Amino acid sequence: MSFKPPNLRVALVLAACCAPTLAQAQIRNAPNPRALEFAAYIFAAANVCGYRIGVDQFDALLQKQNVDPKDVAPRGPFGAKVQTMFALMSNQMQVNRERSCLAVAGEYGPEGTVSKDVLQPAAAPADAPKPAETKPAQ
Repeated sequence: MSFKPPNLRVALVLAACCAPTLAQAQIRNAPNPRALEFAAYIFAAANVCGYRIGVDQFDALLQKQNVDPKDVAPRGPFGAKVQTMFALMSNQMQVNRERSCLAVAGEYGPEGTVSKDVLQPAAAPADAPKPAETKPAQ
């Protein structure tokens, strides 16, 4: 009896079928959908309400959810998904802007009930003119 090597084509097909595809790898390693929603919510609040994002606090909350902040960045692997949610949330927040901004500040603002200082009041620009002091008329 002579040894006959397996058909190369059959071996390649079997290897391709057994190896996980890139899409399967991303799905398996995808962040929790709630983490993506959280990121979009914070970005939308900053956009609509003019808050600054406390980067350290925001990153810490993402890390608690086992998410690398780079993953939810606009150019990150899940950035497009976050941007889609961001657009929808921004539009919805804009409909009732005042209430939305108060709610978000209550949850993630300086005195937030969920987490403090994730959203911070916008800083006054350094080169903005200061309001003139008015003296009472004498």
